[in-house]
Parts: sequence; structure tokens; C-alpha cells
Amino acid sequence: MEGTATCTVCKKVYRMPKLSETIHCTECNAVRRISRSSSGPGLGHHFIESVKNPSRKSGKDNQVQKNKQQSSSSSCSNTAFSPSTTGDSSSLDIKPSPAVLTSAEAISGRKRALLCGVTYRNKNYSLNGTINDVRSIKNMLIQRFGYPAECIRVLTEEENGNDLTTTPTKKNIEDSLKWLVDGSESGDSLVFFFSGHGLRQPDFEDDELDGFDETICPVDFIEQGMIVDKDINSTIVRPLKEGVTLHAIVDACHSGTVLDLEYTYDPQNKVWKDNKPPSKAAKGTSGGLAICLSACGDDQMASDTNEPLLSSSQEFQVSSRKFLR
Repeated sequence: MEGTATCTVCKKVYRMPKLSETIHCTECNAVRRISRSSSGPGLGHHFIESVKNPSRKSGKDNQVQKNKQQSSSSSCSNTAFSPSTTGDSSSLDIKPSPAVLTSAEAISGRKRALLCGVTYRNKNYSLNGTINDVRSIKNMLIQRFGYPAECIRVLTEEENGNDLTTTPTKKNIEDSLKWLVDGSESGDSLVFFFSGHGLRQPDFEDDELDGFDETICPVDFIEQGMIVDKDINSTIVRPLKEGVTLHAIVDACHSGTVLDLEYTYDPQNKVWKDNKPPSKAAKGTSGGLAICLSACGDDQMASDTNEPLLSSSQEFQVSSRKFLR
């Protein structure tokens, strides 16, 4: 049986399963224990105590919390990738507070993220700083937005040493993009982050207003090829169901419309512009919302501008939009 719980900080109301003990508020990030109303089951709950030091719990309570963490991580189906529990703890191993990994996450939707940082190590076109980008984004997702570490997949050349499954190859990125949206349902929040090179190539399918496809470059793009915007769109945009939200952040050259979204935002005039393909090919979601923040426009190098480009699968009021929650 489900009841409701109201956050005492921001007053947001949640649906709660009968046996829930704690909740992480996605609006204000408060974490509270729940006191059940004495007026009867299913009639309401309220938050009464901030969980500040879960490490002082008894052994029995710790085991209960451990089981909850395992249940939360299993919903991500991320057994082949576990960057949060392996590798160098000084780089990308950022642990969340155990209190965050509770059944309350499932009530407000699951959270899942794919973070790719490509340095092109030992190449004459190598990049510095992409690992730091991934580290910063992962830390923000866990500490500020309550994303379970087990539900964040990281692909870098330094993630797990010789573990080729976590290298940002074309195959690994494409497989991970599928993982990101697989099984997503209403209320889910997804994040795709890419830091690396981006290029352009001629469009021969009349899909682009400017005549060029935008691409991202995996570590092996010289041998295996680039990942094209239309393929990214078909993999993580088109499948989005109603109630699912995807936020993409692409720090690469020529990345303005790298998700092939149907609208781009003009910040000068504060209006959305139509970016639908001349071919009339379907580029929208299946009812969900996709938003992309790119480092620059399609015809720009990321190093030449400090004005990112915003694109979306639908128009919205930018000034009042709360992006990640």
C-alpha cells in the first residue's frame, strides 16, 4: 500500500511505499527519516530527522542499508561496468552517502548516467582535462543530485587500467548509449556527458539544414569511425518514453546539434528555432524530453567561443526551467 510523504524543507509531496524508512528529496536534496501518521495507514507521512551520520548505525541497521544499496544498484543492470567500486579511489571513485541510496529514489524515478572522457592518449591530437571533466560531473551527480554511483557508467582511458570494457571505444560508447535508455520508464532521469573531439562530415540524406552531420570521436575513431548525430538520436532520443527526461552535455567542437534535436535556442532573441530536417525524417522522442547543452555551434570550434548552444526535443520556458533534479 502507498501513502504520501511531504518534505519539511521544500514541501514537495512524494508517493511512498508502505515500508519506506527514509527519502531523498530530489527538489532540495534533503535526506530524512519518515514518521508515519498515527491517523491510519496510507494517510500520510512526514520527514522528521536529517540523516547526517549513517555510519553510527547498529550492525543490524547497516546490513539493512547494505541490502537497500544492492537493490538500488541492481535496477541499473550495470554489472559489467562498476567504476564506483574499482580503480583508483583518487580519480573517479566517488562514494555517495549511504542514506541517499534508498527506496525513495524509485518513487521519484530512477537515475542513470553515462560519462565519457576521451584523452586520445599518446596521439598528436591528445586532449588534456577530459578526465577532470568526468570527475567533476560524476561528483556533482552524486553529491548534489543524488545519483547512485552504481548507476553511473564511466568510460575513460584511465578508468580501470587494462580493462578494455571501460575504454571509450566506438563499440563501448554505442553499447553504453543503449544501456543508458534501456528499460527507462516515466519519472526516470538520464544523463549523457561527453568530453572529447567532435567533427563534421557531409550529409547525404538531406537531414541537416546546414548540409553537415555532426559527430563525436571515440578513442579509436581513426580505425573504427566516428559516431554520427543521427545514430545518437536514434539510440537515446527516439526511444524516450513519456515522463523520461534526458540531459546531454557535450563538450566537443561542432557539437551544437549533435543529438539532432528538433529545436535550438536563440539566447539573443530568447526564442526557439526550428531545427527539423528537410527530409522530414522523425527526430523526436516517443513522448519524453531530451535537452542538450553543447560547447559550441555546429560550425564552431569549442576553443573559439564561450557561448554554449542549447537544443531540445520540444520548446520550453528556459528562464524558469529547472534542469537536473
